[in-house]
Amino acid sequence: MANDLTLPRLKSDDLPIVISAGFVLVILALGSVYTVATLGTMPLLSPNYLLTQLQTGAFLGIVAAGMMMVILLGHIDLSVPWTMTAAAMMATTVGGPAAIPTGLAIGLLVGLFNGFGVAYLRIPSMIFTLGVDSVMRGLMIAHTGGFAPQDSATPLMRYLAADKILGIPVAIFVWAAVSIVIAAILSRTAFGKAIYATGNREAASYLSGIRTRWVIVGAFVISGLCAALAGLLLAGYSAKAYQGMGNAYLLPAIAAVVIGGTHILGGRGRFIGTVVGVILIVLLNSVLSIMQMPEAGRQIIYGLVIIIMLLVYGRTAKVTS
Repeated sequence: MANDLTLPRLKSDDLPIVISAGFVLVILALGSVYTVATLGTMPLLSPNYLLTQLQTGAFLGIVAAGMMMVILLGHIDLSVPWTMTAAAMMATTVGGPAAIPTGLAIGLLVGLFNGFGVAYLRIPSMIFTLGVDSVMRGLMIAHTGGFAPQDSATPLMRYLAADKILGIPVAIFVWAAVSIVIAAILSRTAFGKAIYATGNREAASYLSGIRTRWVIVGAFVISGLCAALAGLLLAGYSAKAYQGMGNAYLLPAIAAVVIGGTHILGGRGRFIGTVVGVILIVLLNSVLSIMQMPEAGRQIIYGLVIIIMLLVYGRTAKVTS
């Protein structure tokens, strides 16, 4: 009977997700206590507040979804900031029904170029994608003359980013759709299995018949498309594109993926962990804003949470390996 009552042990991939979810609850609890003590109300647990946070978090969540595909391979995509910006700027420049396809095409081309450089030229992804990010920045500065573009977001871009359906922001539905697609790719397709295999041991995967170069290209294409889509939504939310609009999303996207349990060296990770990591980061930033924390303090606390999570996760992974 004693054996029947024994609780199942958590798998090593589940523990970072549980820890991240615990941090989310702690952040909500501490934020609620603070708002009750200072404001006399508890807005953090209201449906409107949580939906607003998920709406703004949808942009980060879409970027992190694409970033996870690349990190699972042991690579990284540093071209995200200006892929977002370029997609938004070109979409608002073209306008009309072609706006969103134009923006997604930018993400597709950047992803193909990144994948070619990493998979075929064998240039380290950190160096190559950083160079691509710089090239994209230069092209957009040349395109706008160094000034903010005068074009505004299309009605469809605004609808996807800022409107609501039954009181729920449409951006959350877009994030959910992207999440379902990415989760299905990783768990139910041969391409997803090839990503995990290539991330574990690329040479062995290649010898077993996996076309590892195509897998790498495919992962970078997905990352580019996700970054472009997030840029389009952000432009719709802001009603326009602007210089450097994607700069604030690179490090949080990487942090969300790693905090959620994806190995930075590739091969292991669950998509639900990335979703929880995004929620953690969004709520942390929101609570610090409510507390009117100075920027220096916010950066310190933000960095400490990431370091603590990585330390706990790293030690756990070492013990269970």
